[in-house]
Amino acid sequence: MAKKTPPAKKSEGYIAKAPIRRLMKKEGAVLVAADALDKLIDFLEKSAATATKDALKVCKEDKRKRITAADVRDATR
Repeated sequence: MAKKTPPAKKSEGYIAKAPIRRLMKKEGAVLVAADALDKLIDFLEKSAATATKDALKVCKEDKRKRITAADVRDATR
C-alpha cells in the first residue's frame, strides 16, 4: 500500500480561521470557501500590520512606548 504524503503546510498566520468563518456565517454567508477565508485573513493581517506601524509612529512622535486605543484610532482614520 502506498504511503500518504502529508499536505503541504502553509505559512502560519496570526488569525485563526474558525472565528473568521463564524463571523462570515453570522453576516449571512451560508457556505464559505477555504480560499475566500484565506484571502480575508490575509487582508485582515495586512491591515492590522499597517495600522500598528502607523500607531507606532504616533507613539514615537509623542515620545511614548505604549500604543493606546487612541493611537490606533488616529492611525486608522
